Amino acid sequence: MVRNMRVLVISDTHGELDNVRKFMSRAVELRPDLIIHLGDNYEDADVLMEEFKVMRVPGVYEDAYFNPDVPNRILINLEGWTALMVHSPTPHENDQPWDLDPTKLISRRVVDLVLHGHTHVPRVERSEVVLVNPGHLKSEDKKGYPPSFAILDATGDELRVRIEELNTGRLLAEGRFSKRASV
Repeated sequence: MVRNMRVLVISDTHGELDNVRKFMSRAVELRPDLIIHLGDNYEDADVLMEEFKVMRVPGVYEDAYFNPDVPNRILINLEGWTALMVHSPTPHENDQPWDLDPTKLISRRVVDLVLHGHTHVPRVERSEVVLVNPGHLKSEDKKGYPPSFAILDATGDELRVRIEELNTGRLLAEGRFSKRASV
């Protein structure tokens, strides 16, 4: 029997805990196996840890990014999909000497999936690998996108990704992928 793993992904919460709580209400309905927070503000995920299994990385300007005890990039297996959790999908001037280089991991096909934030722009696409940016959870953002989050369903060889607007549930982006090609 093939298992389905549901992962919810958020990024760029920027201290807007009211929206984190709205997301938490939605997460209760969606029943994820894991919630991933991709930085800006790392500590905003604390409220989620009371109810859910959470993994997180800090944003490139956060104090935690400079702490060698806090990983800035994490490799994780999502039902056979090797995913890189990172705030910025490219090297950054604040990277530490021990940080993995996302571009090298992608070009060497070490990862199947890159989960990133930083730009605040929702993204679901495949280039060399599947790239997912859940957007942001700010009430207002200068780039014009509403607060949003990503829903990933990984089942063996297939990955389904949806980005949903926080306040309305409207679908902003989606994609279905197999390890071999887009479905």
